[in-house]
Amino acid sequence: MEAIAPQVIFYLFGLPITDTVVSTWVMMVVLIIAALIIRKYAPHIGEFIIEMINSIVASVMPEDARVIKYLPFLGTLALFLVLGNIFSIFPLMVSPTANINTTFALAMLVFFAVHYYGVREKGVWRYIKDTATPIFVFPLEIISQLSRTLSLTIRLFGNILSTDLVVAIIFSLIPFIVPLPLMVLGMLTGVLQAYIFTVLASLYIASAIEISDVEKERRQMKQELKES
Repeated sequence: MEAIAPQVIFYLFGLPITDTVVSTWVMMVVLIIAALIIRKYAPHIGEFIIEMINSIVASVMPEDARVIKYLPFLGTLALFLVLGNIFSIFPLMVSPTANINTTFALAMLVFFAVHYYGVREKGVWRYIKDTATPIFVFPLEIISQLSRTLSLTIRLFGNILSTDLVVAIIFSLIPFIVPLPLMVLGMLTGVLQAYIFTVLASLYIASAIEISDVEKERRQMKQELKES
């Protein structure tokens, strides 16, 4: 269990700073520096990344949704996950998402983002009404919200931790050529898990902002009256 649990590196103002936290700080610096370099010297790469994430999000969002409104959150989430899932390939670093506290924090961000975007799109009353209609579904909706948050947490944590452990064990036994294919497989697994997490987050937000056909017609008529 000690090998699995985050290791305390040092203490800051009496708080234990683990290897996961240190790796997260380093990863954030890497992402910021990479973003600045791409923005200044290779903006076409940034455009490609944005378009790729945009196409992924747009594939699961409602057709009339303005995907650009959700890209700051979902795009940042996707980039953090891609790098965070494979960060253990760098010397002395560990994957932040191999710590269940990190995956839980990410799942909670998605949980709050779903309700934030739902309320922003529909308004407080309409969002609550849609969630609690019919009323006997409301308890099931609460259970669904909590269960999918738990599912996001455990799925990501389990996949990344298991991959890192397999690579570490084999590398300790055969420390040369054999682990390299497993490292590549681990990177592919990390990218795939980032894709799945981002798609699921997009789906949850899409379900929160989706408007019924009757409401769409009402809004369209209201807009036409304003323009006339």
